[in-house]
Amino acid sequence: MGFKEQIDLNRLPSHIAIIMDGNGRWAKKQGKLRVFGHQNGVAAVRDTVEAGAELGVKFMTLYAFSTENWNRPKLEVNALMELLINTIHKETKTLMDNNIRLNAIGDLESLPGRCHKNLLEAIKKTDANNRMTLTLALSYSARWEITHAIKNIAADVKAGKISPDHINDSLLEKYLSTAGIPDPELLIRTSGEYRISNFLLWQIAYSEFYFTSKLWPDFRREDLYEAIVNYQNRDRRFGGVNESTATGHA
Repeated sequence: MGFKEQIDLNRLPSHIAIIMDGNGRWAKKQGKLRVFGHQNGVAAVRDTVEAGAELGVKFMTLYAFSTENWNRPKLEVNALMELLINTIHKETKTLMDNNIRLNAIGDLESLPGRCHKNLLEAIKKTDANNRMTLTLALSYSARWEITHAIKNIAADVKAGKISPDHINDSLLEKYLSTAGIPDPELLIRTSGEYRISNFLLWQIAYSEFYFTSKLWPDFRREDLYEAIVNYQNRDRRFGGVNESTATGHA
């Protein structure tokens, strides 16, 4: 029996977040430049997103480019931005065919003009799609997001729009880039690394983590199915106790 047949469609994670790691190492193994790995990672994105949508996953967030990635060699950054432009342009039809809405979070204003323009056009074109929301985290870091949210809260307090006494978890979440999107139940990271890398730090407070040694360009739908099966076999207690599995241990 394959992993897909083991999935309980009634207990799917509604939101899956993925740290797509290993493109550079994959390219190095092929004796190629790092951008070659990023180019081949596009196929993994397409297969994984389509598989999630077909299952019924409603939200998927991909860590595509962090604020720290701007520190990479200029040649690689330029190639990544060009790849992003071309991919968005080519894949918009795929998103439309699969009824997938595109969304983006991060410091989008820092993206090159043509990249930003293509991204906004694709977001607008897919806005009415409702099968899945695919969010790209671009020029994103969780610390940037939280700092940005706090600055906006402080500005609204100063303007008299809100009272400091009303600041709580729920209010802060409304100022985050992910406002209106449920927190991820499952976070997947490829390439065998065991780090969060400044990704959705607020939102993953109770996410289940799944790490795989697969490098991102090799990740395919069967790997997604395996991650979901692993997730469904866990006992999620959110700090409480599941009476059906309690054994007297904390």
